[in-house]
Amino acid sequence: MKKNRREFLKNAGVATTAAVGATTLSAPYVKAQSKITWRLQTYAGPALAEHVIKPSIDAFNKVANGEMEIELYFSDQLVPTGELFRAMQRGTVDAVQSDDDSIAAPVDISVFGGYFPFATRYSLDVPVLFNEWGLREIWEEAYGEVENVKWLSAGAWDPCHFATVDPISSLDDLRGKRVFTFPTAGRFLARFGVVPVTLPWEDIEVAVQTGELDGIAWSGITEDYTVGWADVTNYFLTNNISGAWCGSYFANEERWNELPAHLQELFRLCMDSSHYYRQHWYWGGEAKLRVQGDKMKLTSIPDEEWKTVEDAAVEFWDEVAAESERNARVVQILRDYNALMRKAGPPYRSA
Repeated sequence: MKKNRREFLKNAGVATTAAVGATTLSAPYVKAQSKITWRLQTYAGPALAEHVIKPSIDAFNKVANGEMEIELYFSDQLVPTGELFRAMQRGTVDAVQSDDDSIAAPVDISVFGGYFPFATRYSLDVPVLFNEWGLREIWEEAYGEVENVKWLSAGAWDPCHFATVDPISSLDDLRGKRVFTFPTAGRFLARFGVVPVTLPWEDIEVAVQTGELDGIAWSGITEDYTVGWADVTNYFLTNNISGAWCGSYFANEERWNELPAHLQELFRLCMDSSHYYRQHWYWGGEAKLRVQGDKMKLTSIPDEEWKTVEDAAVEFWDEVAAESERNARVVQILRDYNALMRKAGPPYRSA
């Protein structure tokens, strides 16, 4: 049956209207969105940040393709390092790179951040402990109890050695030495007469020059050369109280949750990139500068005498384990891990 002109136009009109309606309903809603901007403060000064974080942040800003930009600030630049945790909670800064100890994180496990005496021998110990031995889950548990802070990732830095004005060749030489170090490391070293001193990071070099400090127990030899401390100290003690600094990335939880999933994943990838870079930069630097560095003379405390320090660490671990059930779990993991590494022998442990 043929349709007249009126019926054809009427039917065509209905079909066209329906088609237009369907197209309108299925089209995605596009909302104009301004660029996300974060402020991240690191524990490191400018020279050190060039290695420990800046390459990964530069990469993030490039790959984020205008959707997000992270502004990087150095040690004490926006707020003092000791106040960083609270500043992050309030949103004064959006993210932090530091150890738990230095930023006064209000969790029991903060004592394990930075340099926990003799917890690790090599830098690879840190990621293994977090990713294979359960420390990640414990850190997530602890920070899950803290309002508006998201713990993101931990990684390894350099070992903890003494850089001093005067030579150290025995434990007696440490007595009375005013040393810039981390809170927990200082608490432990005080047992041997060391006087821990806390100062802003950028003041350390001048403090050594003026005699306010006798030395630094804050890094390995790579940082001593990188940040200028090798220019004001004369000796490097080859004995160390920890094989690797343990540091983390944190974020204001509200700001973190606001990020779309792909930017969260991009930030995680860039953290991993930073962790990887530090593994080879420090490992290579520690060896090269011991052999080829011309600014610091190497000294050592005999192994049998240094064992006194190692034995004292066992007592220190017991004290920390007694402070909380969670700390006790961490200490037990450290004991089990180091026992296994000793049984494994070289190259995992030399003795």
